[in-house]
Amino acid sequence: MQDAESKTNIGSCLLFIMLLAFVQNAQSDDRIINHLEALQSGYPVTVNDIQLHTESSLAEFYQNRHYQPAWESPIARRELIQAIDELADDGLNPADYHQDALHDITQSTQDAPTRLPSTELDLIFTDAFLLLASHLRDGKVNSQTLQAQWTVQQRQAPLQSALEQALQDETVYRTLQSFKPPAPAYQKLRDYRRQLSGLLGRPWPLLDSGPTIHPGDSDARIPTIRQQLRLLGDLPAADGDTHDSTGEPPESQLYSGNLIDAIPAFQARHGLEPDGLIGRKTLEVLNTMPIERIRQIDANLERWRWLPDSLGDTYVLVNIAGYDMVLVENGEEVMHQRVIVGDPFRQTPVFSDRIRYLVFNPTWTVPRTLMIKDQLPKLQTDPGYLSRMNFKVYKGWGASRVEVAPDEIDWNALTADNFPYQLIQQPGPNNSLGQVKFMFPNKHAIYLHDTPGQYHFNREQRTISSGCIRVERPFELAERLLTRNSSWTKTTIQQAREKTEPVKAVLDRSVPVHLQYWTAWVDKSGNLQTRKDVYGRDRRLVDALRSDFKGNLQLTPRSHR
Repeated sequence: MQDAESKTNIGSCLLFIMLLAFVQNAQSDDRIINHLEALQSGYPVTVNDIQLHTESSLAEFYQNRHYQPAWESPIARRELIQAIDELADDGLNPADYHQDALHDITQSTQDAPTRLPSTELDLIFTDAFLLLASHLRDGKVNSQTLQAQWTVQQRQAPLQSALEQALQDETVYRTLQSFKPPAPAYQKLRDYRRQLSGLLGRPWPLLDSGPTIHPGDSDARIPTIRQQLRLLGDLPAADGDTHDSTGEPPESQLYSGNLIDAIPAFQARHGLEPDGLIGRKTLEVLNTMPIERIRQIDANLERWRWLPDSLGDTYVLVNIAGYDMVLVENGEEVMHQRVIVGDPFRQTPVFSDRIRYLVFNPTWTVPRTLMIKDQLPKLQTDPGYLSRMNFKVYKGWGASRVEVAPDEIDWNALTADNFPYQLIQQPGPNNSLGQVKFMFPNKHAIYLHDTPGQYHFNREQRTISSGCIRVERPFELAERLLTRNSSWTKTTIQQAREKTEPVKAVLDRSVPVHLQYWTAWVDKSGNLQTRKDVYGRDRRLVDALRSDFKGNLQLTPRSHR
C-alpha cells in the first residue's frame, strides 16, 4: 500500500515539474531567444544599434532563466545606471557600458516604470552588468597583451549567478561595488582621483624654463609656483587679499617663507631629490597638467584590478617604478628597503609568486643572453676576467658537462651562434648575487638577491640590473623571514654566511611576493606619490583603457572569418 502511495506521489511530483517547465517555457520571450541564437551561432548581435559584448555569458544567463526578461525592477535598473555613472572615479569610461542607451531607456519608462518598452532592451542591461562586473573584477585591459577585453573573463566564480542574486535581492549597486579591489590603497587612489578631477577645466599656469631657483632668490616664476602648489594642496590657500600663507604678498617673486619647506616635500612625493632647488626636473613636474596626472592614476587603478583580492597576511611587495620593497606582516608594514631593478632593455616583469627558500653563498649561473651580450665582449678584451671574478667554465650542460680551463679557450673565435660554454660564478665577495638570494621559481628566472655594489642604492634612478631585484639590506629580510617561519635562528644564519659553499634555507610556509609597477599611489598622510614611468608602460595602458569597442558588424559567424 505504501509503495503504491509512494509511486503516486512521485508521479505527481514529476507531473508538477513538467507543468512548471511548460509554464516557464511558455513565458520565454522569442525575441530574446532569437538574439541569443544568433549570438551562439557566432554572429555579432545588436539591439537598437547597440552591440552586445558578453556573448556566451549573456546566453548562459538567459538560458538559466528560461529566456525570461530579468530587469523588471526599476530599482535594479536605477542602481546599475548609478554604478555606471560613477565609473569615471575608477578610471573607466561609462560609455563602454551602454550609459547613454540605458539613460534613454530609463527616460522612456517614466510613464510605465515597472516594465521595459521592449524585452529586447533587457539584453542591454544584462550585457552592461556582466561586462562592467568583469572589468571591475579582472580589469578592462589584458595585463599580458595590453589589449582591451570585451568579453567576460571566467577566472573566478561565474558572474551570471551574482547577477541573478543581485536582481532577486535588489542589490545591483552593492554587488558591483563588491567586485572592486578591496584594498584600502585602491579606494584612496580612487578618492584622490575624484578630488583632482575638480581641477579639470580650470586654467593651469605653466612655468617657463630658465635658471635654477635657489632659496632666497627672486624670480618672476615664483608667484606661478605658489599658485600651482596651492591648487595641488602643497601650500595652504591664500589667507586674505594682501598676503598668502608664506607671509609674502601673492605677487612676491621671493623664494622664501613656507615655500622653502613646501618645495622639498613636493619633490619628495614625486620621487625627486628633495634639495629645495627648483630646476629642470622640478619645473617639469610642476607643469604636469591635472589631466595627465589623472591618466597616470587611471593606469594604476587598473593595475590594482589585475591583482588577487588578497595579497596575503604576510607578503613581500616590490614596486619596480618606486625602487622600493616592503615586508608586510599581519597587515602592517614592518620593513622598507630600497631596491635596484632591471634597466629599460631588460625590464623586471610584473607577476606574483611565493618565496619558498633562500640560498646563502649562492653561485651565479650566467643566463645565456648575458653570456653573449655582456660576458663575451669582456672575455675577448680581458682574458683574466674569469679568474679574477672567480668563474668556472663548463662545456656542455647537465650531468655531461665538463669543466674547462678558461685559458684553453680561444674567446675571440666564439660568436652568438658558437658558444658551447656555461659560466658559473662561485661564492665569494665578488659574486654578482652577493651572499644571499630569495627564490620563488618562475618562468622569468627572476629573484631577489644581495649585491656587492651597495653604492648603487644612492642613485636617484635605479634601473641598472639585468632584470632581477637587488635588495639594499638583504640579511634583515632573510632574518625576518627565517626566524619567524622556520627552525633557523640568528646563530645558524650567521654560521651559514661564514661557509664557502651554498647553503639552502627552506621556509616552513612559502611567503607571497608581488612584483608590481606603480607610478602613483596615496601615502599614509593622504598625499599623492608619483614616480617616473621608467619603462614607458603608463601611456600604452592608458591608451588601451581609453580605447572604444571596434566590433565587426558584418553578419557572418566569427568561425567563418
